[in-house]
Amino acid sequence: MLFGTPVFILGFLPVALAGAILAAWRRGRRASLCWVLAASLVFYGWWSPVFVLLLVGSILVNYGLASKVRSGPAGRWWLIAGLAANLGVLGLFKYAAFLAALFTSGTNADRIILPLGISFFTFQQVMFLVDTSRGVISAVPLLEYACFVAFFPHLVAGPLVRPSHIIPQLNEFAPHVAWRRRVAEGIEIFVLGLAKKLVLADGFGRLADPGFAAAARLDPISMIEAWVALLAYALQIYFDFSGYSDMAIGLAGMFGISFPLNFNSPYKARNVSEFWQRWNMTLSQFLRDYLYIPLGGNRRGEARRVINLMVTMLLGGLWHGAALRFVLWGGCHGVFLIVHGWFKRLGFRMPSVMAYGLTLLCVVLAWVPFRAPSFAAAVEVYRGLFGFNGIALPDIFLRMLPWCGHFVRAVAVLPYLGDARTLSLPQAVLLLLLGWAIVLGLPQLHGMTRRRRSVALTASLAFSVQALFFAPYARPFLYFQF
Repeated sequence: MLFGTPVFILGFLPVALAGAILAAWRRGRRASLCWVLAASLVFYGWWSPVFVLLLVGSILVNYGLASKVRSGPAGRWWLIAGLAANLGVLGLFKYAAFLAALFTSGTNADRIILPLGISFFTFQQVMFLVDTSRGVISAVPLLEYACFVAFFPHLVAGPLVRPSHIIPQLNEFAPHVAWRRRVAEGIEIFVLGLAKKLVLADGFGRLADPGFAAAARLDPISMIEAWVALLAYALQIYFDFSGYSDMAIGLAGMFGISFPLNFNSPYKARNVSEFWQRWNMTLSQFLRDYLYIPLGGNRRGEARRVINLMVTMLLGGLWHGAALRFVLWGGCHGVFLIVHGWFKRLGFRMPSVMAYGLTLLCVVLAWVPFRAPSFAAAVEVYRGLFGFNGIALPDIFLRMLPWCGHFVRAVAVLPYLGDARTLSLPQAVLLLLLGWAIVLGLPQLHGMTRRRRSVALTASLAFSVQALFFAPYARPFLYFQF
């Protein structure tokens, strides 16, 4: 079930929210939590009911393991067993085909269906086991633990919420208290996030898809087509993930649960380190606190810091998908972070405008292997970006700019640009200018003034209703595949 569909907005959400409020009002906190847990399992099972058994089994096993982790001297061994079990299940479903492709010529592993959100609910439980071992989390009732893992706003695509942040809120769960104010505030944030997804992200996705589809077929794409596809995809994933994060925050807020900020204008970062402090913030914090620092962080010399950083970023890339192109994407960011650290230690500073531009260029170019379906397709996109396939323009524009004919090839239309009409080029340019003006010129949603948010809400509601009911199909969130 997708957040941006009529069945969720007009069916599931009102029933789930009203039931939680009424149960809390008439029967108390635990009855309300039972309702939320049941609704979350229905939400998860909507796609494939059989995987509800996997989710419930994972919750029960990890809850039992947590009690063993607290049991004394043997707790460390139980923690290791728990981590191995969680990562083993994740590896079976998500990486079996990838590993088999690396080491064998034939396999049936690619027939394994990936359960929705398995990366997210596995990492949630890894955090719980580790925090229990560290003494950050004490004994938690099973109902609260199950709601922490299965709460539907973050179940399938994050954010990765810390147990120490969410479980105390579940212990005080009271969705019926001041529910009118909370629901109104949550709806406002949800609708703004919905507009980012349905209007902006999906719109730029339609602009990005033809170029990357051509690269997947190894068709040569010209420089303009390649740059339009890449810049559009950079905006698509930005608004898609930002929209999902806002929708999750808004949904949780309707139930009286506060989620951490997960997205903070990352394209405004002045360096790659700052980018990762702004992009998928909860995942970045997870990788730092549960992988990079336990590996030794930067406490054991420069060589060890470089190794730890590369291991963290390579695994972070692999977490996004079982393919070498995701490893390449993570490796690119690992190199960026290492180089940035070296320049920072040398005391090198560049002008702010140059720092912004260079960071944005590195981040955008690194999106190519992330989006392209294969290495060969990524290479084809890069060939287009750097002009190896030439520059082409519709002949109508060349007639207006005859001096460009010395280095630009005339074509009837640009075949891999939007809907391949003559006017696709000016339309694409105007849309990209609008998107990048929003990204770079406006504050992020949670930093907006009340007046700006009201204006944005009015426009968002009108466009979102149109997209919700008249779009030909619902595009899933990009992070659902991870």
